[in-house]
Parts: sequence; structure tokens; C-alpha cells
Amino acid sequence: MAELNHRQGPVGRHPGWPARLGPLRVRAGILEVRKPRLSDGAAWSRIRRRDRRHLETWEPTAPGDWDNNNATFAWPGQWSTLRGLARRGMSLPFVITVDGAFAGQVTVGNIVRGSLCSAWIGYWVGTHVAGRGVATAAAALVVDHCFREGGLHRLEATVRPENTPSVRVLTRLGFREEGLFRRYLDVAGAWRDHLCFAMTTEDVPSGLVSRLVAQGRAEHV
Repeated sequence: MAELNHRQGPVGRHPGWPARLGPLRVRAGILEVRKPRLSDGAAWSRIRRRDRRHLETWEPTAPGDWDNNNATFAWPGQWSTLRGLARRGMSLPFVITVDGAFAGQVTVGNIVRGSLCSAWIGYWVGTHVAGRGVATAAAALVVDHCFREGGLHRLEATVRPENTPSVRVLTRLGFREEGLFRRYLDVAGAWRDHLCFAMTTEDVPSGLVSRLVAQGRAEHV
């Protein structure tokens, strides 16, 4: 068994990845969170190309054409990069599934160990499951995982003030608003202000999933 150190994680491997989280029952169906697979490419591309108008409004501007960047042939490169970052302990990349079908992603990035033990968390879901408890439950599973098996102490999330659904997800989970980052990210072709939300382990001693279940927003399966 690997030796566990709260600040450095299990010696010899990256703590918290790979992992399979859930299942939980939400309004959209049975939700699980798992590592990305090479075979996810077609479903990933289909949702992202279909939902371009929705996603492009909130995601950082990327060089190149949206359709090409999100085509099936672009996924192997992204999958390889995500897997490489995870193996080096720099990220925790996850895919969200609902009733076994690809529905979005949750990514924990910029992991810093040592005396900081911090990272950021980001997520997106397809419009076919938006507003049905998927983003909230998936984020709750990943936050709990990061604070327990992942050995992290603090998670941050940044979101444009205009992104009301995402702000609602974070506040519902109990993330606290800590300030406004002026002209923080290039999104949709311009430098946009972002609100900074954060949470530490002390904020949720019993975990976020247990809170959602108690509120009737999710159910263990």
C-alpha cells in the first residue's frame, strides 16, 4: 500500500486519479464521474459542436476554428494531454456521464502541493442536461474527492458575473465569493472580468454530496 502524506499525496503515484465517482441520481438521470477515455471523442465532439453558441460565450478564447478544435480528430490530442497532466500530478481530469452517456467534463487544474495544497476547478455540461442538477452534483463529487483522496486544502473557481447558471452552481455548493478579477481571461474575443469563488476543507467537514442528499437535490444509488 502506498504511503499517504496529506500534503504530498501517496508516494509514487498521483493522489486522486484515476477514479470513478458516484453514482448519484439527479433530475437528469444516473450521474457518474470518471476519467476520460480515448473512445469519448465522438460524443465529446458531437456535444461541443452542437452547443458552440452556449459554450463559446463562457470558455477562454482558443486559437483556430471552433469546429476543428472540437472535431473528433482533435480529441486524441486533448485526451493525451489531460492524461499526461494527470500522471504528472498537475491535474485531475474527469468526464461526466448521465445514464452512461457523455454529458460534460469537470477538470481540476494547476494543482500545487506543499504548504498551499490548492487548485482550480472548472466544468461544462451539454445543453441537453443543463439546469437538471448535473453540474452541481458532478462538482460536488469532485470537490469531495479532492478534499479527501486528493489531499487538497483549497479549491478556486472563476466565472464571469454574467454567467448566472454557473454562479448559481457555485453558491448552491457553498463556495464563497472572494473578489473580482479585472480583465482576467480572454473569453469570446475580449478580456473579461471574472468573479473568484473559493472553498477549503474546513467549509465542508461532512462533504458536499451529503449536503446535496440532505437537501433532496441528489440521491445515492
